[in-house]
Amino acid sequence: MANSLKKLAGQTAIYGLSSIIGRFLNYLLVPLYTYNMAAESGGYGVVTNIYAYTAFLLVLLTFGMETTFFYFVNREEVDSRKAFSTSANAVGLVSLLFLLVCLIFLHPIANFLGYEAHPEYIAIMATVVSLDAFQAVLFASLRQNNQAIKFVTLKLAFIFCNIGLNLFVILLAPILYEKGWPIMSWYNPSYQVGYIFIVNLICTACVTFGFIPEIRNLRFGIDRSLLKQMLKYTWPLLLLGLVGILNQVADKMLYRFIVPGLEGEVQLGIYGACVKIAMIIAIFTQAFRFAYEPFVFGGQRDKNSPEIQAVVMKYFVMTTLLAFLIVVMYLDIFRYIIESTYWEGLKVIPIVMMAEIFMGIYFNLSFWYKLNGQTWWGAIFSAIGCAALLVINFVFVPKYGYMACAWGGFAGYGICMLLSYIVGQIKAPVPYPVMSILGYFALALALYFVSCWIHPASQIWTLVLNTALLLIYVAVMLYNERKLIRQVLSKR
Repeated sequence: MANSLKKLAGQTAIYGLSSIIGRFLNYLLVPLYTYNMAAESGGYGVVTNIYAYTAFLLVLLTFGMETTFFYFVNREEVDSRKAFSTSANAVGLVSLLFLLVCLIFLHPIANFLGYEAHPEYIAIMATVVSLDAFQAVLFASLRQNNQAIKFVTLKLAFIFCNIGLNLFVILLAPILYEKGWPIMSWYNPSYQVGYIFIVNLICTACVTFGFIPEIRNLRFGIDRSLLKQMLKYTWPLLLLGLVGILNQVADKMLYRFIVPGLEGEVQLGIYGACVKIAMIIAIFTQAFRFAYEPFVFGGQRDKNSPEIQAVVMKYFVMTTLLAFLIVVMYLDIFRYIIESTYWEGLKVIPIVMMAEIFMGIYFNLSFWYKLNGQTWWGAIFSAIGCAALLVINFVFVPKYGYMACAWGGFAGYGICMLLSYIVGQIKAPVPYPVMSILGYFALALALYFVSCWIHPASQIWTLVLNTALLLIYVAVMLYNERKLIRQVLSKR
């Protein structure tokens, strides 16, 4: 038992750290793109828009088959090799059909999406998302077979390859082209956006070659009877996944329809770049999720589980509010992550960060229906939140631009959070310390508004004031939680 738990903990750390490190390294592409594509070019808006589509399509093309594979491969009556082949081949076949449809109807699709001048963007990213979907099940197989090292190696190989080639096409290639190197005759200085997508395709294709041993094991084809069972199991997961991803990317997908032309691309680029700064909260939430999710499911029979969930919720809110204050208090420093022509959108960051905190709270609140096997509640809450987001975008974006997108996410996740709390307290009550949590929210927001209201004469004094305000929050937090801190320190 001890060895199994030690192995599980080690692999969880490997998967979690690799994902967080990978996300951070990809985060470094944001300054690379924004400092080399001015906001008025609209280039980063195109990148933001197309990557939003690929995120949505990846959920659609995998249709929950990763989780479904884990469920069926561990059933005694199911041949594990058939489970792997059926799930991988099913996703691969759907992805191949999707790619063929995109290529056959490439120009109508490109025209509809507003990329009639560059239909190759659609072709490239359709290929990328098809390969990504197929790889998703192959990566799941690595996890199932405890091949954590190979999993991490392939993930990081993609990331380093992607970063390296991006640095080449955006920084080095223009210099070599200007110097007249013959080998750079293929390079077009005005095609930077296209090169970003081509780099993604090259890196994704290279990772596929790393799965040659797993692909050779796909010799069992598709078991129709097993596939029928899998589809019955997976369709609720597909619905939940689609609604969940729409909450994250719907505004970025629809923006160019609501605000067409170059103006829409410019605004979307500004919004997309500034949102990346706010994603510091998302990185923290992901790290928390890797550690907390197996902990809750592993302790679901513990009679103290609701009390533990309540305490963890309070500390999650405390910590994320601290991260919120760090970013907004030192935004004069963090803004240099993106180029100055994008700074007009910095005002969305507090709103988007608060929306991300709501999403994290919603994740914490989701365990009541996950533990009870009633995941359809999550689909209902997410659908209502997504509907609110869409309404706000369609009604207010034409007048208020990307600020409406920020408030749409705030409202959408806020509604999901409140609905999950209200219904959860009826179905499976957890004694959350609501007043304490609201107190930390009130303190954090009060300090933020004081920072906005007082404007010292120089940036140095602004940073001094904001540091003092931040220390007030930390001092209150340490004072209120001094009992727990003593307990933790006394055990060392």
